[in-house]
Amino acid sequence: MNLPALPPAAVALLACPVCGQGLAADPAGLRCAAGHAFDRARQGHVTLLPPGGTPHAGDSAAMVGDRADFLAAGHYAGITAALADAALAGPSPATLLDLGGGTGAHLAGVLDRAPDAVGVVLDASRYAARRAARAHPRAIAVVADSWARWPVRDAAVDRVLVVFAPRNGAETARVLTPQGRLVVVTPAADHLAELIGPLGLLTVDPAKADRLAAGLQPHLRPVAASGHRTELALDHAAVRTLVGMGPHARHLADGELDRRLAALPEPVTVTVAVGVGTWERDG
Repeated sequence: MNLPALPPAAVALLACPVCGQGLAADPAGLRCAAGHAFDRARQGHVTLLPPGGTPHAGDSAAMVGDRADFLAAGHYAGITAALADAALAGPSPATLLDLGGGTGAHLAGVLDRAPDAVGVVLDASRYAARRAARAHPRAIAVVADSWARWPVRDAAVDRVLVVFAPRNGAETARVLTPQGRLVVVTPAADHLAELIGPLGLLTVDPAKADRLAAGLQPHLRPVAASGHRTELALDHAAVRTLVGMGPHARHLADGELDRRLAALPEPVTVTVAVGVGTWERDG
């Protein structure tokens, strides 16, 4: 199967994970001037892990599949819209990086509203990258380690997007353009509140906002904050998918979710509540 060409403006954002030089597309994938080559997988993504690889495997195939199904159903469309509103505020960005971007659905939603922009999805999961490679024609999917040096050029990105994923303040500041911004979506205290107790899910850390600020403020400063809140009416199948796509799935014994879910009404009213914070380089 012939893959579509990688968008040149998105390729121009990337850097070799071995030597740091810029990358260019060739028939097999990407290559730097020093000759380091990175094949493009048949699914369309490229792996740009640092030498020695990474200890972070990312989400499993099952988790990624659940996420793709849940997002495709439109349940988090409001979150995508709120992300896009914040990302597109001010001068129109030409380059976007979705850190821990999973299937690329949120980035695709932003790119749909920014017709001249290109994007890159970075995620540790090869299963996510396979999906993200098909998310949008103006985006590239890259398997990378969020906690190592990113395979991205210095001062190249207008917006870094983070939705329910870890942040890396130092690397964000390095890759942002001088006027660039980070947009972070985090769960509010009552996000999915109706499910947490009955299903035994993980709760939102009340100190999460403080930890976010502590990790970013040495490198970035907050400039805006907003939020998104709505209620969903989910059947049991959708709730099962929602639980399966996140870290909750790792903490429940086999069969326990189904037993607890059977005790809930159908549909279940579920609160979606997130904060959207915008940050820029400090100095």
